[in-house]
Amino acid sequence: MKKTLSVLVAFLAIAGMLFASGQSQSGQAAGGKQVVVKAMAYGDNSNAEGVNWVRIVKAFEKENPNIKIEYELLYDEAYHQKVVARLAAGDVPHLAYMGADARWGKPWKEANQQFDHRPYIDANYFDLNLIPPMGPNGEIYEIPLGTSNITTVLYMNEELVKSLGFSEPKTYEDLVAMVPKAKAAGLDVVSIDGADGWAWGSCLMSAIIARLSGDANWVSKAVEGKYKFTDQVFVDSLKLLQRMVKDGVISEKSILVDYGANLSNFSNKKALFMIQGQWAAGSIDPAVAEKTKMLAWPKLPGEKPAMAGSVAAAIQVGYGLTQAGAKDPAVRDAALKFLKYFYSYEETTQRLRDGAIVAPILKNYKVPDDLPSIVKQKVVLAQSAKNTDVIDAYLSGAPNDALNAGMQKIVAGTATPEEVAAEVEKLLRGK
Repeated sequence: MKKTLSVLVAFLAIAGMLFASGQSQSGQAAGGKQVVVKAMAYGDNSNAEGVNWVRIVKAFEKENPNIKIEYELLYDEAYHQKVVARLAAGDVPHLAYMGADARWGKPWKEANQQFDHRPYIDANYFDLNLIPPMGPNGEIYEIPLGTSNITTVLYMNEELVKSLGFSEPKTYEDLVAMVPKAKAAGLDVVSIDGADGWAWGSCLMSAIIARLSGDANWVSKAVEGKYKFTDQVFVDSLKLLQRMVKDGVISEKSILVDYGANLSNFSNKKALFMIQGQWAAGSIDPAVAEKTKMLAWPKLPGEKPAMAGSVAAAIQVGYGLTQAGAKDPAVRDAALKFLKYFYSYEETTQRLRDGAIVAPILKNYKVPDDLPSIVKQKVVLAQSAKNTDVIDAYLSGAPNDALNAGMQKIVAGTATPEEVAAEVEKLLRGK
């Protein structure tokens, strides 16, 4: 009897240990609780962002049962409105989809919820050289989904350029030299969707002002008041538009060309070059895309050496911890573990294939061989070119509208650079 009782006690003790172990592995952290990470995610049940978020969370929780990602999934304006509402109510998520510009970063900044991730980013996993600084002291407030979004790409139809006896331009003067033969062949040298005001600012002037000023952050500093839009360097940047039209590099008729027509002209071999952002690469006719090179602008007249080969690029959005989420070490570590999972090689590669990112920020990432050549070029450009400010990431509202419309007027010959610069400065400062 005593022997039987001893065996029973031993069995119950072992069973208890196994049960406790099972509890821990099935989702119980020390103290009997799961670590819950409250997240605000971007997407909905009908788009790729939302569908992939749900799938990744389920897979992560299955592999990490001691962590629960408790999320709210919203898209477009509904997301932005809820961010403002939750922050105002003090209901701050631990982890959220955010950025570093006025639209994606300002609410978090105003609520004092931006968290510097630098001490916690695994430098063996992420390439820190590909994550731009987001704060005044180099802070990194979120981990971008990819490298910055390049807005000032010069697309070159290499086959068409070679057919006229030319090669990749190294200077602006090389473009000017192509004008006579291009015109004789009925071709534009550089096509831009000039009917879209934003294209002048985001896709061209953002590159010019950085090149001529020698300051990658000239625009953001001007908005802050450190420079003025009436400064000679900005006026000179606007004057370069006049020169491009006069030299025949860009047609004054470009102000009648919209986004679709611009892509069509390039795809139908009516232009040697096209100005647009990196996102346009996927809309070029595949046969032409195979003969296309994605370039930074060649050396511009008056540019400073420090900005040679630079491209304007907006910092990519991504997911980041808030101050509220970082306060609890258990929540912080759980969130960081999830982020590493979310940015895995497999998920990052799929985003690259889908066109959701420009290029990966993972350390020593190797681009799959089967990707189209234009996508491979995009990765190289994004990971090698120096990034500068995109104008409308910092200048918004009436001043930005005046600049975009003003550049169209400059090209059409109905306004001077000095007039446009003065109007922008007046609207920005309110005087």
